[in-house]
Amino acid sequence: MKDLICDEFQNVVGDLLIRHRSILDILSKLSEASSRVNRAVAKSITNCGCLSIQAEKVQIPEHVESFDELRKFLDSHLRGELCPHCEEIICSELGKMLFYSAALCNTLNISLYDVFIKEYKEASTLGIFNMT
Repeated sequence: MKDLICDEFQNVVGDLLIRHRSILDILSKLSEASSRVNRAVAKSITNCGCLSIQAEKVQIPEHVESFDELRKFLDSHLRGELCPHCEEIICSELGKMLFYSAALCNTLNISLYDVFIKEYKEASTLGIFNMT
């Protein structure tokens, strides 16, 4: 069932994408969408203030013996929670990024669902060794 939703999304994108059908347009729109996600997150910090960043050099003690123990020392540096307004904007921008990802898949004749499943299998199989 979930593969049908993904396939249907990819079909809808194919039906809607008229103006930016060129691979060059799709690549530039995907890049722009990614930049807009970054900008929306930055604005939630600098404009709204619902999020803040508290970052410093990561200090990892020498006695760490496992990846699970290592997780205790790693941090996203993010503080706070997204307000509803910022969450709505970021979700909208992520949606556009997904739209152009699906458009790229369509142009290259790749199934978005297959990409998702392959990445899921690699991540779940390789686990911690899949860090990129």
